Amino acid sequence: MTRPRIRVAAYVIRQRAVPALLVFDHVGMPEAGTQVPAGGVAPGEEQAQAVLREVAEETGLLTARVIRQLAVEDKPHPGTGQPRRTAFFFLQVPVDAPDAWEHRVGGEGDDAGMTFACRFRPLPLEQPLADAQGAWLGRIDPLWTTATGGNR
Repeated sequence: MTRPRIRVAAYVIRQRAVPALLVFDHVGMPEAGTQVPAGGVAPGEEQAQAVLREVAEETGLLTARVIRQLAVEDKPHPGTGQPRRTAFFFLQVPVDAPDAWEHRVGGEGDDAGMTFACRFRPLPLEQPLADAQGAWLGRIDPLWTTATGGNR
């Protein structure tokens, strides 16, 4: 059996009168869908460090802090079918984080050179996230759980 790719995903919450989740879309690639920051864990890297790195790389936000791990999900990649294990984390940013911005991804990863349109969306979400990434949002606050598994 093939070993799963180890990944992290970030539920970055900005707490105001209505809590909001950080999401992004690939500029020029609507088929990718709306997503949360996520990606692979480097060998020897702690998962909490990896999730902060992914948030910084994909959104440019440097003010996020990890609150706790919420869940671990074993689910094949939707395109390749390859096994992957994703740890979902709850993070918070200061209330003065911007509402929306664009970020060009640097580095040498698969996303390098792409531009992401980042924004905070009120919870519960009105539209599902790509690849059912919102499945564990209810673990942050049970009030956000919806009939669609936190993806509404």
